Formats: sequence, structure tokens, C-alpha cells
Amino acid sequence: MLIEQMHRRTAPTTRLAIFFPCAAALIVVAQAIVLSSAGPAPQKKSPLSPPVVMTAEQDHQRMMELLQIKSLRPGANPNDAKAANAVNYDESKANPYPNLPDALLLKNGRRVTSARIWWSQRRPEISADFDREVYGRVPKNVPKVNWEVASTTNEKIGEVPVIVKKLVGHADNSSYPAISVDLQLTLTTPANAAGPVPVMMEFGFVFPPGFRPPAGFTPPPGPTWQEQLLAKGWGYAILIPTSFQADNGAGLTSGIIGLSNKGQPRQPDDWGTLRAWAWGASRALDYFETDKSVDAKHVGIEGLSRYGKAALVTMAYDQRFAIGFIGSSGEGGAKLHRRNFGELVENVAGTGEYHWMAGNFLKYAGPLTPNDLPVDAHELIALCAPRPIFISAGSPKVEGQWIDQRGMFMAAAAAGPVYRLLGKKDLGTNEFPAIETALVDGDIAWRQHGGGHTTGPNWPAFIQFASRYLAKTSPD
Repeated sequence: MLIEQMHRRTAPTTRLAIFFPCAAALIVVAQAIVLSSAGPAPQKKSPLSPPVVMTAEQDHQRMMELLQIKSLRPGANPNDAKAANAVNYDESKANPYPNLPDALLLKNGRRVTSARIWWSQRRPEISADFDREVYGRVPKNVPKVNWEVASTTNEKIGEVPVIVKKLVGHADNSSYPAISVDLQLTLTTPANAAGPVPVMMEFGFVFPPGFRPPAGFTPPPGPTWQEQLLAKGWGYAILIPTSFQADNGAGLTSGIIGLSNKGQPRQPDDWGTLRAWAWGASRALDYFETDKSVDAKHVGIEGLSRYGKAALVTMAYDQRFAIGFIGSSGEGGAKLHRRNFGELVENVAGTGEYHWMAGNFLKYAGPLTPNDLPVDAHELIALCAPRPIFISAGSPKVEGQWIDQRGMFMAAAAAGPVYRLLGKKDLGTNEFPAIETALVDGDIAWRQHGGGHTTGPNWPAFIQFASRYLAKTSPD
């Protein structure tokens, strides 16, 4: 339109320019000035699409279609002993795939014979397999987190004066304002500490209003785990994982996973919820590195059940964490995937739990088998080496056998060669010990307490184990 207007305005003058060549040149220059000052036509920004809304079942089906999987094998059924897929608790049937991947064998067939080869070649191979096939890759564009101290109060835990900081980590959502993500973290440290203190951080559950513990549940006698840590002169922190990533498949287009994907569904090798929770723990450690009350070189991570899985993933992927306390983590955590005992790969690949893992994990519930996995849980524990790790479980009679206590012990024992290669001590035995036998002399520790689905009774043994590694800052 602008050019047509210029043509109408200058046409008579242009005809005169036949007789006055200099005038033609002046007219061309004038046209160029007018067009230049007008600038290019403004480009409209395409609006960002709103977050995709799907049920877990819809998203699960979508992932199966991406992977070209028509059906999955059913998981173990713990409720019907006569079902074709009844859960197996018979040890004679528990090891259909007894040969585990060799943590010290490179993909080119060569043995790992030194720490240098482990760090430069084999460890990256194992980590890449877990990224692609099990827990998913963390994208490069994950937003940064800015921490805010929401409140600071002076309180007492038992008889110990403490300082309690409530913190909120705000994920930068400027690239996609439709999703807001805030990490909720509480830090408690002794008020009378002479300097920075070690801190154990727990993945904390948030129970719904009116929640009651299961019938028959009683907390262990004696001081709470928080009081036990404070008695050592240490602090503790509680991170709420569901504050930044929901524990369901419908939440995969929201939270930090959804924010990173701008509200769109995952690809098969994108990170799952366990990896997202571990990411949040790492961001909390970022904050601890700025807080003068925390000895950030001596921060440990603890979790129970699904949060035990997340604690193990955290230890494996972030080498800044000094120690791990892994409670009853089961399938997807410290339990060997290749075991046919209690919860199976097929259970985790179902609609209720698949969101914990990468989409690619579904392949191993059909058409592939757990034996086709390039890695297993002993190698996840090995990724924690040479740092100390304590594997915890409860009694089969009280906690039940769904988590497969023996399968977790076997994985801990099988991680031993990597610890030994790096100059550390393994469990010290391959024989499954009696309940309440504490194997704490090595850098991999194990204890099965006599209680239920809790880490509570194992805190004293863990603190004894951890005292060898965390700074001794007890007031006495």
C-alpha cells in the first residue's frame, strides 16, 4: 500500500524527470528515505499454547502409541493368590534372569581396570543408559530457581533451641507464564551451633486433611529422627516433592516437567517424576551452598518408599550429596529389576506409576522383558560410589514383601566391585543377614529393622554409620 501511494504521489514528477535526469535521482533517494523510516511491517507473536490436559490413562496410551506398543504384560497382583498374574513370594521362582549386567565391563567388551576408566568411560555409559531407558533425560532448558526466605523463626525441638527457615524456590517461568512452579523447603539448624553444620534432607510427604496412620502403626519409642540429628549437632531439612511435580501421570504437562516442555506432553526419553524430584533436591542443595548455617559439603539425602527411589536417584546423579539413606525403595529404586518377587517392572509401567520413569521404560513390560534392560539397580547404587550409602528395609511380617527386601540387598551386594575399584569397602558379605543385623562397617550399609514401612527404627544405625563421614559438630 505504501509503495502504491508513493507511486501516485510521484508519478507526474517522474514524467518530468525524462527532461531533468537529476530530478529522477532525487526522487529515488526520497522514496528510499520514506521506506526506510517506515521500517519492516511488525510481526505478530504467535501465542503460546495452553498446557495440554490429559488423564494419566490418556497420556499412558499416547506414550504406548509413540513407542508402537499395542499391549503391556499385567503387573503382579497382590490381592488374588489364584490370579494368573498373582504376586510371587516364592524365592525358588524369584530369579528367572540371574545374570546381571556387569558394571565393570565396557560396551566394547573391555574390562574396567582402573578408577580413571570408570570415571571417563564406564560411568558415563551406565548413566546414559539410565537416562534413555529408565529415568529419562533432564532437558537443557530447565528454568533456574531463585530462593526466597519466606520466614525465619526461633523454636525448640525437644530441648534444643533451633532456627527454622521456611524457603520457597521460584522457578523462572518467563518463557511460559501459564505454569508456575514453587519448591517448598524447610531448614532447621541448631541455634547455638558455633559454625556451619551437616544437614540431612528428607523428601517429605504431605498427608491430606484427616489422614490417619494405618491401624496398628506406632512410632518407634525414644527421640524422633529430628531430635537424634540435633543431638549430634546436625541440622535437617524437609523438601516437599509434590510442590514442584505432581505424583501422577496427569501432572506431566504441569510442574517443572510441564514448564520445561511449555505445557506439552513428554517424548519417550524425557525425564519422569523421580528424576524431577531429584532435580528439586539438587536445587535445594544449591541454596544450602549459599547459607552460612549449612556445611554444604556434608549434606545427605533420605527418603522412604517412592521417595526412597527419588533419594537413590538423587545420590546417583548429583555427586555433591555426601551420603544417602534409602528407605524401602523397592522396584524402580534399589530392588533388582530382573527379580520376579513382589512389585515388578510391569507394575511400575502401568498407568498408576509410569510417570515416575521415562516413557521408554514401558518397552520392558512388553514387547521386551526386564532382562533386556541394559542396566539394573546395582548399577544405580554403583553410580553413588565412592560415597557412602545406607539401604534400609522393614520386616516382611510387618512391612510385607512387596518391596522385595532380599532383592534390594542383592543389588547392594552387587554394587560392591565398583566400590572396591574406587578404594572403598563393600557390604562385606553376599549372605542375606537376619533382621536387625546392621552391616555398617563398609561404605555400603544395610539394615532390615523389625518394623513396618518406615525408616524410623533404622535412624540410630544410620546416624552411627553417617558419623564416620559427616563432620563431628556435636556441642559436647
